[in-house]
Amino acid sequence: MKIPPITARLAVALGVAFAMVAVGAVQATAAHAAVKDAADTAEVPGGFASWKDLVATQEKLVKAADRVTAAVKTRGDTGFAGIVAAPENRELRVYWKGDTPERIDDLVGRLRRDVPVSVLPAAYSARELESEMNRLIRASGGAITSIAPNVDGSGLTVSGADHGLTRSKVAGSAVPVTVEAGVTPAPASRWNDDAPWLGGAAWRNAGTGLGCSTGFAVTLGGVSWMLSAAHCGSVGQTATDPTGQVIGPIAYANTSRDVMLIRANTAGRVYNNDPAATPQEFSNPVVGTSASYVGMWLCTSGAYSGTVCLCQVKAINVTILGPRDTFRGLVRVESPTYKNAAGQGDSGGPVETPEPSGITQQYAVGVISLIDTSAQVPCTGYVVTGRVCSWRLYYAPWSNATSAFPGIAIMTG
Repeated sequence: MKIPPITARLAVALGVAFAMVAVGAVQATAAHAAVKDAADTAEVPGGFASWKDLVATQEKLVKAADRVTAAVKTRGDTGFAGIVAAPENRELRVYWKGDTPERIDDLVGRLRRDVPVSVLPAAYSARELESEMNRLIRASGGAITSIAPNVDGSGLTVSGADHGLTRSKVAGSAVPVTVEAGVTPAPASRWNDDAPWLGGAAWRNAGTGLGCSTGFAVTLGGVSWMLSAAHCGSVGQTATDPTGQVIGPIAYANTSRDVMLIRANTAGRVYNNDPAATPQEFSNPVVGTSASYVGMWLCTSGAYSGTVCLCQVKAINVTILGPRDTFRGLVRVESPTYKNAAGQGDSGGPVETPEPSGITQQYAVGVISLIDTSAQVPCTGYVVTGRVCSWRLYYAPWSNATSAFPGIAIMTG
């Protein structure tokens, strides 16, 4: 039977290990419910009166960041290093190597009419850091498990299972490198959904038995699809719900961006309830997409953990080097309270941010990709035993989907 739509709170997930599981289905009750402000259960960062106020400020900063990003892409500026959208500090920070072009200065001046913008010096540009990232990946011999540019242009941050070996492999880097110890990435339903299929529901790979989560309904070539994580299956395999009802075939998959498309009858809504706080399920309409910037506060809504919030973007453009595949363009997110952000079974599930006017509508930000098994915490949600959960995760941003599948568009609800 179809679980009626649900209404959301803030959430986020995962780290650096595939979060797929093979567990029995869980039956969930369904009902419509009013959205609850996340301030009911957690202190809002930055002294904001409510999460609604925070996400309203965040949306202004993201829109300003989008304009800077677009300007950089248009002219291919070589000095650009990164952007931080910091709603708790109520400012946008733009990092630049050398002097900013006059047109960027003019743009910043216009943006300052609406939001505070600081332009700060960077030691290295994003292009320089990306070039050195790629060189270190080739030279590491598998010693690096993740690598990302520092958003302030100061250098790179890498991780590896063997701290000493990783450090030795980056010792000759042309830029400063911070080596994090013990970061171990691995890939990360709701339980009886029906067509039209919604995001945040459980799905199974009929060929492997592994469980993942649906992400967002999308369109491509005039056809409806469900976006999820590529590591959950291969082209030609079939996706079902936990009861065995067929959702559709896996038709396209891009491993390096960790996104896939399942051919399915879909609707532009996402499940968003936290089962521990809201026994009855509800859903939110999706109203658009959002880019990802360091400093943003986000939510995830995987089928196994349910909706989890209070997670913040720490790095973008992260490359994860797994034993078989390399994943590029991922975003690193952490729970500052070191609680479950996502876990096994949540892979492919929504990463989102509320539309601030009422926080009952969601912007699609990406889909859950990996959890960090070195940052394990007790699991919460629908399934709390027999799986691994983490306070650190990586997700494939919406830009990964547009890169992998040109012409893709979000389906709104």
